[in-house]
Amino acid sequence: MHSINQRKPVSIRKPNRTAANSRKKGRFEGANRTKVKPYSYIARKANKTFADPLLSPSLKLSNIVERYSAFPLDAILNAQRNSYPCKDHEKVKLFCLSDKSLVCFFCDEPALHEQHQVTTIDEAFEEIQREMREQLATLQDSEVGHTEALKLLQRQLTETKSSAKSLRATIGEAFERLHRFLRERQKSMLEELEADTARTLSDIEHKIQRYSQQLRDVTEGIHILQERLGETHRHGFLEGVALTSERIKGKIHETNLTYEDFPTSKYMGPLQYSIWKSLFQDISPVPAALTLDPITAHQRLILSDDCTIVAYGNLHPQPLQDSPRRFDVEVSVLGAEGFAAGTHYWEVMVSEKTQWMIGVAGETVARKGSIQIQPSRGFYCIVMHDGNQYSACTEPWTRLNVRSKLEKVGVYLDCPKGLLVFYNADDMSWLYTYREKFPAKLYPYFSPGQSHANGKNVQPLRINTVRL
Repeated sequence: MHSINQRKPVSIRKPNRTAANSRKKGRFEGANRTKVKPYSYIARKANKTFADPLLSPSLKLSNIVERYSAFPLDAILNAQRNSYPCKDHEKVKLFCLSDKSLVCFFCDEPALHEQHQVTTIDEAFEEIQREMREQLATLQDSEVGHTEALKLLQRQLTETKSSAKSLRATIGEAFERLHRFLRERQKSMLEELEADTARTLSDIEHKIQRYSQQLRDVTEGIHILQERLGETHRHGFLEGVALTSERIKGKIHETNLTYEDFPTSKYMGPLQYSIWKSLFQDISPVPAALTLDPITAHQRLILSDDCTIVAYGNLHPQPLQDSPRRFDVEVSVLGAEGFAAGTHYWEVMVSEKTQWMIGVAGETVARKGSIQIQPSRGFYCIVMHDGNQYSACTEPWTRLNVRSKLEKVGVYLDCPKGLLVFYNADDMSWLYTYREKFPAKLYPYFSPGQSHANGKNVQPLRINTVRL
């Protein structure tokens, strides 16, 4: 027996959806069964205490409790205040966020949504609205990105077609110029051959006529003399001597044939080489005869007398006069001639080296202190590093696809088009292209790199000058 004054209220905890440890088999994700501490059946009224009655289990009540316990309690309680009827039950529905489907409390089996996130219609509405708004924002961002990408691709498509058309015209013009030169050279050589042939044939025919006439005279003289020698009577033979001498006068000719050989070697020698040499005079640009500017050279760099070769010196720095134009940290030197217009091409020998840097630099680039060799600083170069690696000095560096060690590098500068192109000058295969709005004036840039005591990288850089 207990006093009614000691009655304790029954407490129902609001379930915690994120407490995974509170889940049991057959329960939904985020759902806690309402736990009620057991207590004796006590009727408390007017300070009177009654004995516990005899109770028996109710299977129907147990099934209802079991069904309710399978769903989140707050979802069930909140759902009771709404009115979304099932077609079979005049009861509200729940919503399974995991399956994205409506759930009827009476129709659906709880086990079908085990470990799922089940909530009320209102909460599901807000949640899915929020998710859809986020998806809408993502799709709108994607729409903007794809629109911009398509605009860029359309612009690239137009530019590529325009560039291809321009390049076709450039290639056609270049080859037509070569074809025209070759056709003109061929015509000139054929005309020259015809003139030589005609002159030689005329000389030969003239000599044939002359020698034919002389042969007739000689034959006639022989006949006259043979006739007189057949005279056996001495008196008659001597009487005819004077007449015989008169008759053979002019019949005797010396065979003194002189003639010039036909100039076959003129047309049979190294014909293609001779044509190439004449063609070379019409090529533009050709490898320029560049020279280096000693005023810009670092003190450890040694230049040849003709300023076409530069090497790193391991000895003490040379006692050179300082100048604002001289590099004092970077072992670099500039070309003596700058370019602000036109097209230019030069070649640099880099064989047997393990480090070098070649390109162009703006007229106003920094010369003092440590310098970053990159386009934003006015330098447009390629570099060999680590013995056998090649890169363009972009930001960051761009690795170049070089199949074999470079022996000679070609540099092509097109000022009007803003192009700087590097080639393997042995086979003219492409290495890298800068497309920039270059500074007003550019100078060729050279850095042989530092030499080492072990003998590595001691070879110089040489400007390759083609002389014909």
